[in-house]
Amino acid sequence: MSASVPTTPLSLALERGPLVLDGGLSNQLEAQGCDLSDALWSARLLADEPRQIETAHAAYVRAGARVLITSSYQATFEGFARRGLDRRAAEGLLRRSVELARRAAAGAETGADREVWVAASVGPFGAMLADGSEYRGRYGLSVAELERFHRPRIETLAASAPDVLALETVPDVDEAEALLRAVAGCGVPVWLSYSIAGETTRAGQPLADAFALAAGDDQVIAVGVNCCEPGDADRAVAIASQTTGKPVVVYPNSGEEWDAAARRWRGRATFGAQRVAAWRAAGARLIGGCCRVGPDRIAELATALEAA
Repeated sequence: MSASVPTTPLSLALERGPLVLDGGLSNQLEAQGCDLSDALWSARLLADEPRQIETAHAAYVRAGARVLITSSYQATFEGFARRGLDRRAAEGLLRRSVELARRAAAGAETGADREVWVAASVGPFGAMLADGSEYRGRYGLSVAELERFHRPRIETLAASAPDVLALETVPDVDEAEALLRAVAGCGVPVWLSYSIAGETTRAGQPLADAFALAAGDDQVIAVGVNCCEPGDADRAVAIASQTTGKPVVVYPNSGEEWDAAARRWRGRATFGAQRVAAWRAAGARLIGGCCRVGPDRIAELATALEAA
């Protein structure tokens, strides 16, 4: 399969050098005092406290982030319907996720040479279930069924004109295939980012096979990993680059482990700016953090990239 989109300012920026992604949106919202103990997670705030989301985005811009990932990871028509929101209202909230990131980017004093880009988050099917299944995959659905689930949200987000769609935290190859089918023809470039364990997807498929799925798709401007151990990301960056020849996107967690049953983080943080040089040398061009990586760590990462 091959789908193409015109060359975009973002893809040209990647040719000039690496860009810093933001960090975990949820941990920054919690630091601002927001309660995320909800099946909609941060997506609840799109309706209830949108200014908090804009404030969180702005914190990452001040830290040096050049790409902001929207709050739509867990925002789905099905999830909003369970709260009594009809399709029109849900579409409005999905559009709002892009608008909030745009406003935060526009309000930042970054200078003409430091444009801030917006990546509209498209989370996996398991995120809608809110039971930790995005860390397992294999939901018992066919590729066609997953494609039907993802397409309406993708169409709404694409119509909001983000710079890129972030197909992120994808746990298995079947869902990746469904997502790439769903984005075909939407006119917006995408990145494809798996959640992994070691050198396999969460569902156990070899990473080389998983990345190869996007190798011939011109709509995919970067491939890589997120929401994983920093140590696992080290090897994954090289595999992604060698398999596809595309720029690599990498934004792992802090290194602490999420206990889905207890709904809490355990262990110690191992994320650090010292990893940046190796990731960049291996082909990473979009570099940031995911869960539990806050503005302080992103500022350190931005400084390390500038020094490199």
